[in-house]
Order: sequence, then structure tokens, then C-alpha cells
Amino acid sequence: MKATELLNEHGQSLWLDNITRKMLDDGQIQHYIDNYSVTGLTSNPSIFDKAIGSGVYDDAIRAKSAQGLSEESLFFDLAIEDLRRAADLFLPIHERTDGVDGWVSLEVSPLLAYDTNATIAAATDLHARAARRNLFIKIPGTPEGLPAITESIAGGVPVNVTLLFSADHYRAAAGAFLDGVERRVKDGLDPNVGSVASVFMSRWDVAVADKVPPDLKDQLGLAVGLDIYRAYRELLDSDRVKRLENSGARMQRLLWASTKTKDPDASDTLYVHGLAAPFTVNTMPDDTLENFYDHGEVGRLLPRDGGDADALLKRFADAGVDVAALAAQLQSDGAKSFVTSWNDLIARISSQSTSLK
Repeated sequence: MKATELLNEHGQSLWLDNITRKMLDDGQIQHYIDNYSVTGLTSNPSIFDKAIGSGVYDDAIRAKSAQGLSEESLFFDLAIEDLRRAADLFLPIHERTDGVDGWVSLEVSPLLAYDTNATIAAATDLHARAARRNLFIKIPGTPEGLPAITESIAGGVPVNVTLLFSADHYRAAAGAFLDGVERRVKDGLDPNVGSVASVFMSRWDVAVADKVPPDLKDQLGLAVGLDIYRAYRELLDSDRVKRLENSGARMQRLLWASTKTKDPDASDTLYVHGLAAPFTVNTMPDDTLENFYDHGEVGRLLPRDGGDADALLKRFADAGVDVAALAAQLQSDGAKSFVTSWNDLIARISSQSTSLK
């Protein structure tokens, strides 16, 4: 049995962190579904920026530019067209799992990360435009994003919460989700609104690569992962969640993101085999997925009690790493990098629109 299939058997979903029109046209995504146990897909502006730069969207950009669409409207048209097709590919999985799996994700403009009301409006509009029940709208878990998550869930919009880094970030995101579900229960609405909480892993180790002793290299991400998984399992077992489940709700799932290994000296599947855990999702780019399929191994699953998380995190604290402060910095830096990627994407669309006229 391939490692990808074995992880799936253990209760972890494998999602692809990539999408291009070419992958849809040539059957690559269907191939991953059929042979790699892939059961969902995530996207972001950087992914679309690279794909648009390849020229595969030139005809579509030329046609939409002639309609007088703004660069942002043009991008969302392209993205929604692709994600509708991807959502349809994953729909059989979505139906078979009664909505647990088979999701795709579309991100609101990163320029809205600190604007609650604009994020709520954008999430509602994008989900309605996409018109696919197995499509998440990605909203960052910034302080301003949390009330937007609650409002979106309360309004029945499925949400992929992004830009989470720590157990505290996760608890805040889960709390925002549960607030929205509780409002639906109170209002007599269906409380089963899909959601995942996406925590970014590899950036931890990149941030401290030159600041910790060699014996702690490439261990912070996994240590934080243990802490987050403990918080997740504690919440799953909580009275609050159990009461909502009795009302027909389903708990938000934990998703491991940013799982491509950045250190060339580390295992190329570090954040896959190192984060194997039931009731979670791991979304990974093509090369990481291919590597895990080819030579990955599934060892010990994450312990629900966090295992040696506290001892590991203490070693980092003793080495001078303030994990809470670093989590805040990573979230802030992540939001800025998302804006940079978005601006690069819009600039590329503008340039190609001009050159294709």
C-alpha cells in the first residue's frame, strides 16, 4: 500500500495545494484523485500568478479584457471558472463523505485582511458567484478576520481559515467558527457549515534556522504542530462541541498547510510524515505529494495529548525563541507576503491584458 493511501486509511485527508487550467485540461488533477488518494484542493494568488505567467490563460485574458473587466474582476472570473471545474471533480468525494471531504478553496483579496466588513461582503459575493456547495472561501485568521469568519459561518458560507500559526491562533479561529454555528442553532438554521482551520508549518523552521543550535534544527514546526493538535483534540472532546454536534453541527477540521520542506538537508516529506494525524487534512504542492507517493513512510501518528510538545517548546524557549511573539510576527509577515503576491498577480494580469490587445 502506498504511503498516500495509508495516510488516508489512518483518517487524514490529502489535498493538493495547486491548480492550473492545464492540470484540469490534461487530467492531472483527476490522476491525483484516482491514484494518489487526493480528496481536495487549495489555491492562492501565488499559484494563479505562476499559472497565468505560463501563457495558458492568454486567450481567456484577451477575451475578458475586451469586456472591460478590471484586473481584479478578471482574476476572479478566471479563478472561479477553474475552481468550479475542480469542485465538480471532487463532488463525488464530497457526496460520498457527506460533506466531510472533497472541498476546494478560493481566497478573498488579501488587501482585505484588516477590513472586517469588506471581507464579509467579499466572502458572501464570491461564494454566491462560484455556486458550488463544496467550495470554501479563504479568510485570514487575523484579529480583524475573526469576526468576518463568525459572520460568514452564521450566513452559511463555508470558510477555510488561513494564516494560523500557533495553538492560540487555532483556538481563536475555532472559537470564531463555533460562534457562527451557535448563532445558526439559535436562529433555527442548519448548523452544518463546512470549515477548516489552516495552520502554516514550514515557516516556523525557516524563521529560526540561524537562531537555534543544530540539534533543534527543523524541529520547531513539528513541536508547534503537536501543541496545535492537542488543542484541536481537546476542543473536539469539549462540552461546547458535543452540544453543537447534538444539534447537527460538524466540527471544523484542522488542516496542515505550508508543508513543502524548505531546508534542502531535511526530509522532503518532513511536514507530511511528521504531521500524520487522524481527523486532519494535509495540503501539499505537487512535488511534495509526488515525493511522498514515491518514497514516503507513515510512522507514529501524532498523540492526541501533545506528547512531548511542552518539553520541546521549552528547549526552544531556553534557546531564546519566544514562540508567542514569533507566531504574531509570522502572521503579520504572512499577511504582508499575501498582499505582495496579490499585487504581483494583478500587475501580471494588467501587463498581459495590455500586451494581448
